[in-house]
Amino acid sequence: MESKPNFWQRIGIQDWFLTEQQSQQAAQPQALTPDSVYKYIIEKFKDSIAELSFAHRVVFYHEFIISFNPDDYHEFMQNKKGIFGIIVHESVNQFYEILKEYRAQGKTVAPSASKWVFRLVSHPEYARGDKGFIGKLLPDSDSPQKEENLRVTFIPRQTGIAQTFDVNQDVLKGFTYYSEGYYEIPYDEGLEPETAQTSGGKTKTDAVLARLETIFPNQQFAGKKVEFLMKDEVIEVSGNDETRKESNIFRIPTDWVDAPHLQIRYDKAEDKFYLASFGEITSLNETPVERSTVAAPKWVEVPVNSRMLLNGIIGVNIFKS
Repeated sequence: MESKPNFWQRIGIQDWFLTEQQSQQAAQPQALTPDSVYKYIIEKFKDSIAELSFAHRVVFYHEFIISFNPDDYHEFMQNKKGIFGIIVHESVNQFYEILKEYRAQGKTVAPSASKWVFRLVSHPEYARGDKGFIGKLLPDSDSPQKEENLRVTFIPRQTGIAQTFDVNQDVLKGFTYYSEGYYEIPYDEGLEPETAQTSGGKTKTDAVLARLETIFPNQQFAGKKVEFLMKDEVIEVSGNDETRKESNIFRIPTDWVDAPHLQIRYDKAEDKFYLASFGEITSLNETPVERSTVAAPKWVEVPVNSRMLLNGIIGVNIFKS
């Protein structure tokens, strides 16, 4: 019976792994850390600008597939669950800083897609210490053009030197995707926000101040994320009984959230977020928050990239834009 070619044979780089046993033992893989993953993503974003840009137009990838060895991936996630989400959001923030620099030089900076997509994955034939990158100009749509090849960058552990080549999209069938490794963020660099006054004297901006997301156990949502973009300086997080439809109301459709449950405000002068809890039980980063009333809110500072737990059931993450 004829054996099937492995992943590396299919993409033509099998010889990179045919090294002597002694050299394999001498090559010590670098530990996978949050900082190394972050720097790797930033490096590939800069590489995409260098590869895709032309004339005065700055062009860059919008989808990033970062792949690791399964053991590296699971070891990294075991005691750092949730860290990938923070890395992704910090990476996007740095993307915008890089794009601002290009715009300051008079370059044309315009997105090719309306969102960023990150897929942090593993592959069974990656060795310990290997890292791989696949970039896409446009994220996957409902009808992808499978006949087009992808540009892939791979760093073999033996040499540490990046190699770039074309592969067919069918190769991606061998990768393992994890739900906690998929992140989708709207493109909103907010370089030139337009401000306007809303009723009640509250300032509203087209720029996104923060992003809130939650995953809750209601069967009709089947674990899907519910996301809210904070554009008002004061918002309320409320539950099923909420009837208001204003833009500053984040209604989470579940009975586990009180109506209202939280009020979150952004202090522009301090560049900080604060919350007041009106719900029965609220914790912030595993610390209980004292309950107050709408008439007399008791404010608690909310660190960037925090997690709130409402009534011990509903988790809400807040990320600064």
